[in-house]
Amino acid sequence: MSQSLTAPTPQNTPMNHAPISHGLMRPSVAAISEDEEEEEGDGLSSALNKLALKEGEEDEEEEEEELPVEVRRSVEALKGLQVQQDDLTNKFKWELQELEKKYNLLQQPLYERRREIILGKAAPTEDEVKKGVEKAKEEDEEYVEAKVEGETGPAAIPSFWLTALRVHPGYADIITERDEGAVKWLTDIKIVVLPLRDDETTLKELLKIPEDSVKKPGFSLLFYFDAEHNPHFSNEVLIKTYFYQEKIGDMGDWVYDRAIGTTINWKEDDMDLTREFEVKRQRNKSTNRTRLVRKAHPTDSFFNFFSPPTSPENPDEKTEEEIEAIEEALQMDYQLGEELKEKIVPRAIDYFTGKALEFEDLSDDGSDDVFGSDFEDDDDDDDEDDDGPVQKAIKASRAAKKKGGASGGQNVNPEECKQQ
Repeated sequence: MSQSLTAPTPQNTPMNHAPISHGLMRPSVAAISEDEEEEEGDGLSSALNKLALKEGEEDEEEEEEELPVEVRRSVEALKGLQVQQDDLTNKFKWELQELEKKYNLLQQPLYERRREIILGKAAPTEDEVKKGVEKAKEEDEEYVEAKVEGETGPAAIPSFWLTALRVHPGYADIITERDEGAVKWLTDIKIVVLPLRDDETTLKELLKIPEDSVKKPGFSLLFYFDAEHNPHFSNEVLIKTYFYQEKIGDMGDWVYDRAIGTTINWKEDDMDLTREFEVKRQRNKSTNRTRLVRKAHPTDSFFNFFSPPTSPENPDEKTEEEIEAIEEALQMDYQLGEELKEKIVPRAIDYFTGKALEFEDLSDDGSDDVFGSDFEDDDDDDDEDDDGPVQKAIKASRAAKKKGGASGGQNVNPEECKQQ
């Protein structure tokens, strides 16, 4: 039986099968399986779906044959109109991509200013602080402003991006303890909206996009690291690029084509966070002598993100289970990229403070126990001193929700998330 691997798309992507699905946003471009949406409830919609399935058992072509020829011509005309409508929608999506590119560029000075403050290269201005305090008090009437005596200079925020990423449940799942020693040297994440213009030669060289993909729509994520102090790899920037197909899908949105990532230059074998090494004894059958052999095994790591999964060249040679696993891996990979582009990078401060946990639906059933039953509220006080900023943000968000419900969820104190 022939099997096909559908192109991954972010719109309406079913999230229930992915192990990191909790908290991931509904993507902005079309689904991995657009025709596999689950029925919801037993209401009118469900009844209509069942009726349609029952009546649709007959072959579609046979049904059309039964229609009068004049009616069939009308149906064909409607299909022709749909072709014209799709052409206009495709043009709209391309123009929207250019508009997104324009406003992404307009935001770059703000992102650059954010980077300077995070790294301690520039001190906050009084106006920036004033606006931030006003926003904090608007969200929380009991917020207490951080006041200092005399003039203040720059103050770097250690591990800002590590903290922001760890607050997001999807990235919290893939950033291991071993990864933290490298991710803490992440200094900035930037977005480049594709396609590139002919005059963007510097970006072309930096992104290393294949020549046949330069004009494709999509986006690149640039992860900047402090290469001097990072003990694991020498790259100053790691890049992940997602491409869309050049024509929209049947649902009127972009369809994902593929993704490419940077090759990481690990400083030493032992520094490779995507592999674990095991030492085994081997005995020579003829001499009976033994030797120690060091073998590397792939392991879970955030840095596998830069080696994205790919669709098989011959899907017919794969089993149904293998096809499903590949589709799930592609779905998860694209969804994580969308989360960075649409949420984490634009609102990094909300993820750093933990406030993002308040305005996101972080679980399928609407509960706030996103990170599993291992987190018991009764034990919070016992190990509070051992908590890092991420755990404090999570607990503060949960406590606020329990005390004040929806309105009480505004009580997360950013100071609780400050790096120790």
